Amino acid sequence: MPDPRLFYIDGSWVEPATPRLADVINPATEASIARISHGSSADVDRAVAAARAAFPAFAATSREERLALFGRIVECFKARREELARAVTAEMGSPAKLSWDMQTGSSIVYFEEAAAVLRDFEFDRLKGTTLIAHEPIGVCGLITPWNWPLNQIVTKLAPALAAGCTVVLKPSELSPLSALLLAEVLHEAGVPKGVFNLVNGTGAEVGAAIAAHPDIDMVSFTGSTRAGILVAEAAAKTVKRVHQELGGKSANIILPDANLDLAVTDGVNRCFINSGQSCIAPTRMFVHRSQKDEIIDRAKAVAVAAAAIVGDPTSPETTMGPVAGMAQFTKVGGMIETGIAEGATLVAGGPGRPKDLSRGYFIRPTIFSDVSPDMTIARQEIFGPVLSILTYDDEAEAIRLANDTVYGLAGYVYSQDEEHARRIAAHIRAGRIFINNPPFDFNAPFGGYKQSGNGRELGIFGMTEFLEVKAVLGYSQV
Repeated sequence: MPDPRLFYIDGSWVEPATPRLADVINPATEASIARISHGSSADVDRAVAAARAAFPAFAATSREERLALFGRIVECFKARREELARAVTAEMGSPAKLSWDMQTGSSIVYFEEAAAVLRDFEFDRLKGTTLIAHEPIGVCGLITPWNWPLNQIVTKLAPALAAGCTVVLKPSELSPLSALLLAEVLHEAGVPKGVFNLVNGTGAEVGAAIAAHPDIDMVSFTGSTRAGILVAEAAAKTVKRVHQELGGKSANIILPDANLDLAVTDGVNRCFINSGQSCIAPTRMFVHRSQKDEIIDRAKAVAVAAAAIVGDPTSPETTMGPVAGMAQFTKVGGMIETGIAEGATLVAGGPGRPKDLSRGYFIRPTIFSDVSPDMTIARQEIFGPVLSILTYDDEAEAIRLANDTVYGLAGYVYSQDEEHARRIAAHIRAGRIFINNPPFDFNAPFGGYKQSGNGRELGIFGMTEFLEVKAVLGYSQV
């Protein structure tokens, strides 16, 4: 582990302009596990200057040179994977198996998939006598969240590098340790100096400085809708491109002809994965009124089983760790209390830690039924292991209720009739729809409608976010 008090700028570990230390808290123990520096606009200026100086040479590298770089990055990442996984578990409470399988495993795949897109991407094509050229947009500011710390860095960083851009990264101050290790990985892989830079700090200071900086050409942000609005406002004065992946309140429509063993078990588990701290979590389960009681019983059984294995995230048996910090613990607990106060029926879980856990930011896996669409728990993103079950009488109502939200990040449909499921999916206003627990597609575009953001990550869509389009008229005289 590099010295967490340092920043990575222009290929070296450097002291902050003004030393200001803050603790990194292990949410399972509530103990400090490291002290990092919080940067300032002066540190951002230095990182941006390095990225700006490095951009012309890196933008001019060939496809083959970048592919070779990606190969080295993947090998170095794999060599450090165990250390990276342990860091994620320590900094944000992700269970060890999840940190290995998904937190680090997905990062490897996303580097590999970005390389595959780069290998086949047509940067220049002739349309009539006009050349259509795709060129790297320039210096990119990446502001990433704490819930999938490596994953959300790589989904931005990999396509940015593939496109030929240079980067200034601000990871979450709650989960910075894995990002520092990633900086070491990139250094070991031979990423040219200035191409990747990292400044730790708060969104209010470092994030705002990145968004507003006149020498940053694009900012890519993942986080809450509230924070995304602030980023967009700060970026507006310099008319830079803004890509946002924001909040969600995803609907899960279980049709009457669904396989309930699959639909309910998968729906509850998807809601609870990563302690419910996933923007695409299906937190609103819509069930036909005639199946309400049966589905509630099934969902309760899944929640009770999940509650039995909440605990120490370093244990291989644990499937649910804590939420990421005191603020989240307080927020989620408050939302559970609000659900009770507003009249929802508590099916499983409830406020307070699970029994036998006296410390750590652990939340009981919680399910509410008799939730009406106007209740707070049905409208606001909770970002914890809390599921709301709502009923519908016909498919038109299910679709209307599913779309009755300011968000539009994801949706889920379960039916044993695939054509039936497809018809429902076509009406859900969201950027990604899952039908019947499909195999994960690492190239599928990811992003939202409405207040869930704009632009897309992953695959060819993720690559084009980091490219400008130039038309050269008269390029060919034929």
